[in-house]
Amino acid sequence: MVWLCSNTRLRPLLAFVVCAVLSVPLVYSAANFERLLASITQRWGGGVAGKFGAWQTLLQGLRSESDTVRIKKINDFFNRQVTFGEDSAIWSQPDYWATPLETLGLGSGDCEDFSIAKYYSLKEVGVASDKLRLIYVRAKVGSSDAVASQAHMVLAYYAQPDSEPLVLDNLITDIRPASRRTDLVPVFSFNSEGVFTGVSGKEATPAAGTGRLSRWEDLLKRARAEGFE
Repeated sequence: MVWLCSNTRLRPLLAFVVCAVLSVPLVYSAANFERLLASITQRWGGGVAGKFGAWQTLLQGLRSESDTVRIKKINDFFNRQVTFGEDSAIWSQPDYWATPLETLGLGSGDCEDFSIAKYYSLKEVGVASDKLRLIYVRAKVGSSDAVASQAHMVLAYYAQPDSEPLVLDNLITDIRPASRRTDLVPVFSFNSEGVFTGVSGKEATPAAGTGRLSRWEDLLKRARAEGFE
């Protein structure tokens, strides 16, 4: 199955494969929104409350919607609200995976940050984690015959385990099935359950726990500390 932020810092992960704010928490939500609001305003000030409120309102409105509407609205929200930037400029370090609050607070992020924010948001509105995979891909750049050479990350949604995944990307506005993203070659995937050697939705059991992907494990811990579950 064929599947671009020029994020060459994701290359070390390939080695692993080869070897106005609503103060009341959302009903049925796993996240503690009062705690999240306190976390984001303490770090970035009251100026970010409006964006946080827009995000919370969006999630609240999507609780009763179909997954089709959920993935479209959340993909659109982050693609509009967040500006692409390199970690070296944003965080003054070569590679940093931001929590959704950090991405909202700064309004900037790279391909991992877009994907992570969408992943957490979709989980908050009721999309099961086994329908979602963050996928490390190699991107073809230039001509159609170009060799996949740039590292990138996208979020995939699987309606059913045997369904063709839909790809949520920060580079294009529309959500396309994997067969229409011939510019992306999948390498491996992961979610809160663990790391998968492939990208098939039928691969229900992770090949390794989240601890095998240290940046992801660190991200999960920091997100929990902020108020996510």
